[in-house]
Amino acid sequence: MQQTDSSRSGPSGERSGPALSLSHAAKTFGPVVALADGTVDIRAGEIHALVGENGAGKSTLVKILAGLHHPDSGDFRVGGESVQFRNVGDSKAAGISVIYQEPTLFPDLSVAENIFVGRQPKGRFGLISKATMVREAGLLFERLGVPIDPTRTAEGLSIADQQIIEIAKAISLDAKVLVMDEPTAALSGVEVERLFAVARSLRDKGTGILFISHRFDEVFDLCDRITVMRDGRYIATHRTADVTVAEIVREMVGRDIEALFPKTVAEIGDTVLKVDGLSRAGVFRDISFDVRAGEIVALAGLVGAGRTEVARAVFGIDPYDAGKISFRGSTLKPRDPQAAITAGMGFVPEDRRKQGLVMNLSVARNITLTLRNKLATAGLINGAAERRAAQEWSKRLQVKAGSQEHAVSTLSGGNQQKVVLAKWLAMDPHLLIIDEPTRGIDVGTKSEVHRLISDLAGRGIAILMISSELPEVLGMADRVLVMREGRITAELDRAGANPESVMHAATSSSGGTP
Repeated sequence: MQQTDSSRSGPSGERSGPALSLSHAAKTFGPVVALADGTVDIRAGEIHALVGENGAGKSTLVKILAGLHHPDSGDFRVGGESVQFRNVGDSKAAGISVIYQEPTLFPDLSVAENIFVGRQPKGRFGLISKATMVREAGLLFERLGVPIDPTRTAEGLSIADQQIIEIAKAISLDAKVLVMDEPTAALSGVEVERLFAVARSLRDKGTGILFISHRFDEVFDLCDRITVMRDGRYIATHRTADVTVAEIVREMVGRDIEALFPKTVAEIGDTVLKVDGLSRAGVFRDISFDVRAGEIVALAGLVGAGRTEVARAVFGIDPYDAGKISFRGSTLKPRDPQAAITAGMGFVPEDRRKQGLVMNLSVARNITLTLRNKLATAGLINGAAERRAAQEWSKRLQVKAGSQEHAVSTLSGGNQQKVVLAKWLAMDPHLLIIDEPTRGIDVGTKSEVHRLISDLAGRGIAILMISSELPEVLGMADRVLVMREGRITAELDRAGANPESVMHAATSSSGGTP
């Protein structure tokens, strides 16, 4: 274990002590050790990153800070005073607020009412003063530099706006420490920049912020210090300026990842998918490309470029107005996902929890969803055959689950992604469409998923991959198709694809259509 920075200077240059410190905290649930040595200190006027693989203990540590869990042992201090939180109310009263990836506002209440719910200001005769609520909420948003109407209802607000409302609520509660748990996972680039501007503003005013993210570019751009956890234990704390991404990764996984993108050379075969002139009014137009056996083709571009919509149309989920899709030499019917599946096409969606898995079903049942007809006799599923098939694919993909009968909701994000992949690989596809293959999973598991994708291409499966992570696109793709505003603006081979060429095609109106 290593502590490379015992104190830091605040924005004004003076040394500052911790606003919050947790030392050697442990938490077990029966025989399961969720946290063996949770240690972190957050200083007033700093943004502090907490990083680690899924299962490193980050979530348990955050729940202790939030008052959801009580540590079995350890020292917990806020403002230098020892604390023992009995519940979430105690945590908030101590000045700690947690902003989760997906906030839970009351949709039927106004923005102002959500901020002051349970503690509404009163006016004359003890009645709730809506005018005061709206005025105070407006001042909070003005302080944050974000134009949100306090009178509008929360229903329909973007995740980004909901997070800002939660931050405004925290400020109204005079929060000294703000915990941001994967806050950018569902945000666009513009929304991330706005959130970062708010975070920096709060830091400069003396708030301590704990920032949890799998995205190293965000960590190194935003954070002053980084604490690393592995296997439920504290590993080290560094000043961000003193370390590299490679060093942090090594501490997170306990080994060097020689290649985060283990792309191997695969033999490129015949054309499997051919898309000609695909168009949908207001969404995408004149989309033409092909994918060959053993080839990884990446659809790149900014959020909103139309990449996912094209993939959903190819698979038959969404309609299109014009164009033709040929798969293995035959024309595919539009709006018919079952026809695509029968022909040998698989689709791993971006939102694995809502679209790729049935969360309350077992791991085994999820893996074999595409094999229902093969496993059924007289309309009844052969349980033994289902278990054998699930066990085989779990082993192949190294799915870490206590039991095949456990609900898939109990698995980590990376293992859930492996289950989705197993479901489609079990049907022996000729083409696999993968939308954001590593979103929300840790760096070690990313390497495993990348290796799996490369292995699939090596077996002759055609891969159409959509990714918003430029290093992933450049590291894995044989060809890159760049989209901008619903059109393909460039086709780049592996040798010609680099950050500059991809971003130019994604942002410049002068990009050429292949």
